[in-house]
Amino acid sequence: MRISSLQERKDLVRLATNVFWEQWGSENNFKLYEDCIRQSLKDEDELPLFYILLDEEEIIGTYALLRNDMNSRQDLCPWFACLYVKPDHRGQKIGEQLLRHASEEAGRLGYDTLHLGTDLEGYYEKYGWEQEGKAYDLAGEPIRVYTRAT
Repeated sequence: MRISSLQERKDLVRLATNVFWEQWGSENNFKLYEDCIRQSLKDEDELPLFYILLDEEEIIGTYALLRNDMNSRQDLCPWFACLYVKPDHRGQKIGEQLLRHASEEAGRLGYDTLHLGTDLEGYYEKYGWEQEGKAYDLAGEPIRVYTRAT
């Protein structure tokens, strides 16, 4: 298994766009995902950045590093987002591997901390994330904000 940025695997951009959108998008926002991912291919050291975990040539996991995660905490950057592991690969510490890789990548890019927003309880704490407070999403709903040193 190997984690690659989409800049490294431009041949998989179309497939990866579909994976990200199917997991995190809605029927009305495919173009948002498509454009964001295509724009991210311009510079491998500028956010946003999208990553895929490959088993052979199958995408079995994803994550992204973003400037913002479309919530009220615009003072925080970068954001860890779009963590996904295919169901038949869960329970193998792949999520932990993706989280560690994201932290290393954020550090490589010069960031001291990484942030995420979630409604999950208990998952990220296992990997050293601390709840920093809360934010509000586009619908005005509260979400927990977590932070971790890179």
